[in-house]
Amino acid sequence: MKRYFISLLAFILFSISTFSATVDTVNVFSNKMNKSIKTVVIKPEKYDGNRSFPVLYLLHGHGDSYDGWIKKAPSTTELSDLHNIIIICPDGGINSWYWDSPIDSAYQYETFVAKELTNWVDQNLKTIPSREGRAVTGLSMGGHGGLYLGFRNQDIFGACGSMSGGVDIRPFPNNWGMSNYIGKQFENPKHWNEYTVMGLLHHLTPNSLRIIIDCGTDDFFYEVNERLHKELLYRNIPHDYITRPGSHNWVYWNNAIKYQMLYFKEYFEEMRRNDKD
Repeated sequence: MKRYFISLLAFILFSISTFSATVDTVNVFSNKMNKSIKTVVIKPEKYDGNRSFPVLYLLHGHGDSYDGWIKKAPSTTELSDLHNIIIICPDGGINSWYWDSPIDSAYQYETFVAKELTNWVDQNLKTIPSREGRAVTGLSMGGHGGLYLGFRNQDIFGACGSMSGGVDIRPFPNNWGMSNYIGKQFENPKHWNEYTVMGLLHHLTPNSLRIIIDCGTDDFFYEVNERLHKELLYRNIPHDYITRPGSHNWVYWNNAIKYQMLYFKEYFEEMRRNDKD
């Protein structure tokens, strides 16, 4: 019996290690910033280099890095398998907010993620190289990044999202060192209007982009998310909006990513059906 149990355990461990998503860390060179940027690449179990897969660009929050999602939300790799989606987690710097900073040439992360990284991924992986095969989302600073990049790059991304996102930076002029990259608000009010998600709604038309927004009711970003939701309703912009009890923490984000991955899976499947028709 003991020998049988050991053999069974070995088989289970072998199966888990053999039939699961693969996680790699690569260096992607940014011409815009003249440096290599670490990026996690998660490929689903069924990825074999033949079939083309959709891609989700998953952004980390302030003070974190490229491996934050796989270290603090291990289910991310399982979700790649479950939904057959490649997941790309780039390093967005400690405090980039995924802008092309107008005052710091070392922080040009919009260009990196939306152009340089997407090009690298399409050249090196078997992807669906169109907006119908790409989505972008993230948490906190990365939630701002998901909507900011999605709204401004609708030729690149067909869907975007935010989890606990700082979707309006203007109420926080002294926080997170943002003024180091777009200037002080009282000196550069134009930047603070142009570099916040709330200032980008003129880029949207009804049904031009799939949007999902998720924020806990105990989150310090809850009020700005509520305001964004109401403004999108006023402008007749369809979007999914989820709120539930929760704070600005990994307990919440481990749950939120499951909702968002399902949303993007359904978007990708709809695009695939439309393409066949």
